[in-house]
Amino acid sequence: MKSEPNSRFENGIDMKFSFDDLKASPNQTSCWDGVRNYQARNFIRDQMKIGHDVFFYHSNCKEPGIIGQCKVVKESYPDHTQFDPKDPHYDRTSSKDNPKWFMVDVKYVRPLQRFISLAELKKAHLDHLKNGGPLRNLALFTKARLSVQPISQEEWDYILKMESSDES
Repeated sequence: MKSEPNSRFENGIDMKFSFDDLKASPNQTSCWDGVRNYQARNFIRDQMKIGHDVFFYHSNCKEPGIIGQCKVVKESYPDHTQFDPKDPHYDRTSSKDNPKWFMVDVKYVRPLQRFISLAELKKAHLDHLKNGGPLRNLALFTKARLSVQPISQEEWDYILKMESSDES
């Protein structure tokens, strides 16, 4: 799941949400709201289940990359921001009887042992494209850039091994 750690304002509202913000949330848990891409929405609605592990990725910042790990603690339910005309994520075409947008709740688990940058992930992806490694099909590089993307168990395990290496 990608989020912007630095302030970005929409309609006077600060849209940032960092890994530290998740840690500081009550019970270290927050809803993942505001997703307005149908493919990302479908991942949230159809694939994210209680107990699924999630990488927290900082994007749109000086050095994007994976900063930590969180866990899905509440499965898909209607995103309340779609119904609030004052919210930047308001969708006038959505109704409470037939909501378009969904969210999950995630809980902070831990920071990675070290930050894994986008550049490092890209290098590994390109190496794996040539050599058939586990990150050859990583959605971050093979699909449209979405705020929520699936990851295979093989990719997950490899990235966890990266955190204990000294690539950075």
